[in-house]
Amino acid sequence: MKLPSLKIGNLIADIPIIQGGMGIGISRAKLASAVANEGGIGIISGVQIGFNEPDFETNNKAANIRGLQKEIRKARKLSPKGIIGVNLLTAMNNYKEMILTAVKEKIDLIICGAGLPVDLPELVENSASKIIPIVSSSKAATIITKLWDRRYNRIPDALIVEGPKAGGHLGFSLKELNKKPIPNLADIVKEVLSAIKPFEKKYNKKIPVIAAGGIFDGYDIAKHIKIGASGVQMATRFVTTYECDAHDNYKKAYINASKDQIQIIKSPVGMPGRAIRNKLIETLEKTNKKISKCYNCLKPCDPSTTPYCISEALIKALKGDTDNGLIFAGSNVYKLNKIISVKELINELVNETLIALT
Repeated sequence: MKLPSLKIGNLIADIPIIQGGMGIGISRAKLASAVANEGGIGIISGVQIGFNEPDFETNNKAANIRGLQKEIRKARKLSPKGIIGVNLLTAMNNYKEMILTAVKEKIDLIICGAGLPVDLPELVENSASKIIPIVSSSKAATIITKLWDRRYNRIPDALIVEGPKAGGHLGFSLKELNKKPIPNLADIVKEVLSAIKPFEKKYNKKIPVIAAGGIFDGYDIAKHIKIGASGVQMATRFVTTYECDAHDNYKKAYINASKDQIQIIKSPVGMPGRAIRNKLIETLEKTNKKISKCYNCLKPCDPSTTPYCISEALIKALKGDTDNGLIFAGSNVYKLNKIISVKELINELVNETLIALT
């Protein structure tokens, strides 16, 4: 028995797993290409991807465009036959420029979250790049699909349905996250599958639905495939791989995290986020940190009122300062206990999924 492949238009991934995009710099070419080489879909996060460029602080937009170009080209070189995509936040101030850069580099697919990418179809016009919004409800799925249908005569090439157990920024309010029980990913996936049926019928085309947020093992994968998902997106599991682009201290923070260290924080973006409790979070609970430099990277962020610079905090963590940096992580991070290769992880997930599907 083989796992069902994940088909997104003419793109076919033998393994129905998308490696989630993780910024800043956690998922770059090294990780994305390793996943693509194993038959999954590798994703480069485009959020502040130019952090290593010499003019990052003085010419942020140009540095990020250059950084994205470099990472896409590097990934292509490492995985010439694999499927490579980028994850770009609609809340980024350089969102359009980064989309156009990815299209120019002939990226296979573009995933957009942190808001609804209402104008994405026109930015990829006349290209082969597939476009995939991230939604957290059937209402959001209906809104974006209906809008694209009416305005551009097209529908999403796939939809990623992200539940409340994901790491990083979440598409749920604090009130929703504090509910008992919290919204259930499987229920949301079923609702989205039902909501998009009229559009699939109109275009005579399947819209693959990918389940995301808290997917940890093959049993989770099988569960969501059984209810109709075409595949899953996983991020947290890929951090504790040798190929992950983060500093070893970052990976160790995942392995050492306990269940009671995982908490919801308020992000400068204005959205709740899930992270590992550390010295930074403890400090922020007592006092706001002073912002020394604003990169003007996110539309919702107001440097005069924001409690800290999220770019600075994420970059510190990426580079190994896990006390003073922000460490986003999924709700199941405490289950991790070792660093393995991407190949080992994919094999483990495939074997577990096959067992659970039989």
